[in-house]
Amino acid sequence: MKFRALVALAAAAMLAGCGINSVPTAEENAKARWADVQTNYQRRADLIPNLVATVKGAAGSEEKILTEVTNARAQATQVKVTGDDLTDPAKMSAFNQAQNGLSLSLQRLQEAYPQLQSQGNFKTLMDQLEGTENRIAISIRDYNAAVQAYNTRIRTFPDAIGAKIFYGAKPMTPFEAKAGAENAPTVSFGNSN
Repeated sequence: MKFRALVALAAAAMLAGCGINSVPTAEENAKARWADVQTNYQRRADLIPNLVATVKGAAGSEEKILTEVTNARAQATQVKVTGDDLTDPAKMSAFNQAQNGLSLSLQRLQEAYPQLQSQGNFKTLMDQLEGTENRIAISIRDYNAAVQAYNTRIRTFPDAIGAKIFYGAKPMTPFEAKAGAENAPTVSFGNSN
């Protein structure tokens, strides 16, 4: 009876030492880290178009206001009134209209000034892009570390025994950047020459 207990205890110790639990734990950790990589790439795919659209919208709105001011200024400077024209009601009215148009445009600019945020939006876009790229880099690093731990576990004694016999474990592939990955992605606002 003691012999059977001793054999059972020895068998359990041998099984515990040959990766019965540690191999699937390491495998699941590597899979979870890969899911993090995919999540961060999806975050980038979802985030960038929305940020670009927001920045474009804000910049477009600001461009409209600034264009109105520029056009009103140009019209106001086109109407010239000399000392001889002070008696001409039509020229005085045209001058007045041009100046009032500029005043109205400047008033709109002053009212909109607190909301003029394209520079802030561009900074936010750049911060979000940088943060996203950092998240991706960190999740790839974590994935590669998990793959290295898993691959080492299934190739070293005693876990290699259980990895081959019970799980048929094969090495996982670490993440490798594609050729050209060292080039930053291009973000376009459609206003390049």
